[in-house]
Amino acid sequence: MSDLTLIIGNKNYSSWSLRPWLAMKANGLTFNERLIVLDTPDFKAEISQFSAANRVPVLIDDEITIWDSLAICDHLAERFPKGRHWWPQAPFLRAHARSAVAEMHSGFAKIRAEMPMNLKRAPKAVALSDEAKAEVARVEALWDEALRLSGGPFLYGDYSIADAFFTPLATRLRSYDVELGESANRYVAHVHDWPDFQGWRAAALEEPWSHDSDSL
Repeated sequence: MSDLTLIIGNKNYSSWSLRPWLAMKANGLTFNERLIVLDTPDFKAEISQFSAANRVPVLIDDEITIWDSLAICDHLAERFPKGRHWWPQAPFLRAHARSAVAEMHSGFAKIRAEMPMNLKRAPKAVALSDEAKAEVARVEALWDEALRLSGGPFLYGDYSIADAFFTPLATRLRSYDVELGESANRYVAHVHDWPDFQGWRAAALEEPWSHDSDSL
């Protein structure tokens, strides 16, 4: 196996770091982890050593550098195809999963802005804009469709990249006490109970750093 290093931000706040980390753990990859604290005077100087985009996550795979969460997952799925938890095997489920992940990757801006990930946050509702409420409704509809197609318990049956990508959003819905239907609540519970996420969350709760979003 190649020498993999995943460069991440704070586990309490960095939703994009969480996504490939979960996918890598689910597929049994051994990798080094380097954490760069977000929003500090030194952050740009530190991350720029690895990526001109100046964002986390970044994957170093020997001489290859990949600086986007979805690109990281796709690269690793190609490099380590024996992993059981990359994309669904069935072509129609795989196509649906890729579309859902692409929508997650590029969309839901209001949810991100109004409910930033904060795993230490005690569940408490906030007033959401109509746009954010519409995005929550879209998430529920997308999850319901995926679960209906696959039969669950995860979006496409077995745990996959799709679940890794929607886990940070699921944490937001719980942290901000968003009212959901029965199916969505059950799915949120499943991803929170996933052992790898439990490990990430435990580490996040031990972090000493704070952020402006703590006041929300």
